[in-house]
Amino acid sequence: MKLKKILPILLLLTSFHFYAQSSDMKEKKEQIKALKVAFLTTELDLTTKEAQKFWPIYNTYDDAQFEMRHQKMRSYMHQMNDVTLDKISEKEALNLLNKMEGTDEELYLLRKKFVRDLKEILPAVKILKLRKSEENFNRKLLHQYRDRGNRN
Repeated sequence: MKLKKILPILLLLTSFHFYAQSSDMKEKKEQIKALKVAFLTTELDLTTKEAQKFWPIYNTYDDAQFEMRHQKMRSYMHQMNDVTLDKISEKEALNLLNKMEGTDEELYLLRKKFVRDLKEILPAVKILKLRKSEENFNRKLLHQYRDRGNRN
């Protein structure tokens, strides 16, 4: 296996140790973001020119989708606790479903615009690699989180 492939994995695994010790959520988010940047940088093998154009677009997209998912969806999930669901009217439930669908649509349109913007600066193969790399990163993050939970 190439050192280029092993290095980000080692960085990812050793850095999670620091992630586990952090108590501040914002700090954790920044640590994860830094790990993700390192991981994606290695996986995508961007040229200097591509990287200069890619990262501002990616960061804007990533921040926007994070806000949507964590602000709106958290609000929706809070409204869907067991006690609330037992007491919610059909009209209120329909309203909540419509809001959730609206947020899903916003996320879809955001992703669509992101890919459209990327097509102007990256070849399609690298955009596909980005998608795959994001999935791989999230999977590794989830496995690390699960492994940490099993040790406690």
